[in-house]
Amino acid sequence: MQGPVDPRESRLLAALPHEVLDRWQSHLEWIDMPRGMVLYESGEALSHVVFPTDAIVALMYVTESGASAEIAVVGNEGMVGLSLLMGGGTTPSRGVVQSAGHGLRLKGTLMKDEFDRGGAAMHLLLRYTQALITQMAQTAVCNRHHTVDEQLCRWLLFRLDRVEGSELLITQALIAHMLGVRREGVTEAARSLQNAGLINNRRGRITVLNRAGLEVRTCECYAVVKTEYDRLLPELPAT
Repeated sequence: MQGPVDPRESRLLAALPHEVLDRWQSHLEWIDMPRGMVLYESGEALSHVVFPTDAIVALMYVTESGASAEIAVVGNEGMVGLSLLMGGGTTPSRGVVQSAGHGLRLKGTLMKDEFDRGGAAMHLLLRYTQALITQMAQTAVCNRHHTVDEQLCRWLLFRLDRVEGSELLITQALIAHMLGVRREGVTEAARSLQNAGLINNRRGRITVLNRAGLEVRTCECYAVVKTEYDRLLPELPAT
């Protein structure tokens, strides 16, 4: 470990038994995660897993043409690099830091060894995997069947659950890229939310003024995913 960093700053690590953290203590590496940092590319063999503490990572699916869309988001409730545990070694997705912060990195071999031991660590990671799969599936449904207005509300709420405060540094162009929609659609949806008094949107900075209003306005996808995370990971300490 580099510096006086408490691994319990990651909610997923904090939920692990003390004996597991003791085994990992000297191997966890504290890393800076600037916005835009690529943790892994599509098809790239993974060597480490990363537990964000205050950063947000977007998992993007990349097509052959180079187009991409967000399939899931990971914050301090989770881990990036699950394909290492699944035995595949690579994944067609791309992991990129969307909100700057920090994280804890661990060699994949150590994670795999702990997973193969079975016990509490394995069961926790399997439950997290199921929660992440639910998020991916619900995101696919949302992108296909719900309006850009509803998708934007869901997208904002997912981020609010993973950051402190109510302010997000993000441009409309990047949101459109993440959602896989035209920028004009995001601009119109953001204007509608601002006119309703739910957000303040100006120059790459979105401040949420009425979270409850966003929850009312979004589709059922946000509640489905949040309920599943709460059900599968009830022991995660609150941030």
